[in-house]
Amino acid sequence: MTKIAAIVLLIALVAIGTYLVLPVLVRVLGLHPDYEGPRFKATGKRALIITTSQPTLGPGGKKTGVFGSELTAPYYEFQDAGMEVDVASIRGGKIPIDPQSFLWLIANDADRRYLKDPTFQNKVEQSKSIDELRPENYDIVFLAGGWGAAYDLGTSESLGAFITKAWADGKVVGGVCHGPLGLLQAKDETGQPLVAGRKLTAVTDKQVKELGITETPQHPERELRAAGANFDSETKFRDMFANHVVVDGRLVTGQNQNAGSQVAQEMMRVAGATPVAE
Repeated sequence: MTKIAAIVLLIALVAIGTYLVLPVLVRVLGLHPDYEGPRFKATGKRALIITTSQPTLGPGGKKTGVFGSELTAPYYEFQDAGMEVDVASIRGGKIPIDPQSFLWLIANDADRRYLKDPTFQNKVEQSKSIDELRPENYDIVFLAGGWGAAYDLGTSESLGAFITKAWADGKVVGGVCHGPLGLLQAKDETGQPLVAGRKLTAVTDKQVKELGITETPQHPERELRAAGANFDSETKFRDMFANHVVVDGRLVTGQNQNAGSQVAQEMMRVAGATPVAE
């Protein structure tokens, strides 16, 4: 073997090793951990996942949207439990998905499953708008996050009215990461802000700063604290590797993209689903 061939082979081996090892490393650090908790069967129940309609970071900015796993992970948890799952967005139509969330280093099994699932893809391409739907038709309402949600979930009066009605009807409500911003316009049975005095979690100010995307109009920790929420979170050397879920009655929230599966299972438990025997 010539010296040049040996160098080429070495470079190829390093590249292959990096491609195989790096995804494992980020999982070990805490990104998209496998859910190993109790599972539930919810046949006959219905779930609604609501996402952003915002495709960019500001006018003409970098592409964004819902973070992939914050849509795909809960969708498959609900579907595999026997639920009928609808997908909606603030304005309806094609849901923007943050392209970075499907990168080989970041994407999880639910993301890869979505990319081979034309039925789910069609729901994303032709999502229902909030104004088309009735809360009484669902047992669970899940608010997906992603940077796009910082532009429209927390300011949508339609979403606020939808969550208010869902809560009054006794539905289980929750979400992950930026998704809980969608609770800001909602009211409880007394007409007070739904989040006031309630324990919940969402993406932290620390994670927003660490990822360097601070130009969004709303930051979940900041806005939810200001609205009176009892904000709770965990931290790591980088908060994107933290994982934390909070259950406060019928309100179930997850800190970031790592919590989608667990939040979905907790929501089904709270909704009265049947435990699956191990």
